[in-house]
Amino acid sequence: MLAEVGALAELLAVTTKGGVRALAAQARMRAVDLLANIRGAGPQALAIVGVVNFLVGAILAFVGAVQLRKFAADIFVADLVAIAVVREMAAVMTAIVMSGRTGAAYAARIATMRGNEELDALSVVGIPVTDYIVLPSVLALVLTMPLLYLYGCFVGMLGGFVVALAMLDITAAGYFHQTVDAVPLDQFAFGFAKSVAFALMIGVTSCRIGLLAGRSAADVGVAATKAVVVGIVGVIAMDAVFAVIADIVGI
Repeated sequence: MLAEVGALAELLAVTTKGGVRALAAQARMRAVDLLANIRGAGPQALAIVGVVNFLVGAILAFVGAVQLRKFAADIFVADLVAIAVVREMAAVMTAIVMSGRTGAAYAARIATMRGNEELDALSVVGIPVTDYIVLPSVLALVLTMPLLYLYGCFVGMLGGFVVALAMLDITAAGYFHQTVDAVPLDQFAFGFAKSVAFALMIGVTSCRIGLLAGRSAADVGVAATKAVVVGIVGVIAMDAVFAVIADIVGI
């Protein structure tokens, strides 16, 4: 396990170094590959990310409405939904969706290239696999995940807004003002930082699993399954670490 952690750290360091070189236009990465990965990890994921976060926000509002209505505290449903979505649920649910969708796709794609000996061909030609394959995949997730997090926050609060208006005796203007007052900007910054960390973890681990895959067709499915499992478990574990850090720094 320690050896694998070291290998992941080395791959992350090499990818980070490649990202710095990419800023200076010195990385051996094609812009068309980066754009294709961004399109797959960003715009094409809007629908499923929106549906999941909308339903999560609606569920939070429904549970909160049932309990808070007993104490005539209907308006505080807005606080519950806003804080839960911005601080935890939007970042975590978006990362889990991207683990099952994009992370598995990265692992399967690289495993297929391994089986077709495309990675061997790149090595023979002298093209670094990390720059040509791993770097655009990880960069695409790092660039799109924070934006998907903000989108998930908006959609999640919209889901809570719809349920609250349907179940409780509150106005749209009152719900909006309560939401704005409930969530300070540091909560968005905290969630934004978590989404970047989740993106790095999902991208690096998925690519690593694809690079370690065997050469048979069955190994492609095994790699995709491992990427999903590792991604989801890693997201939950990292979220627990972030919760401890937030408690220490007082966020």
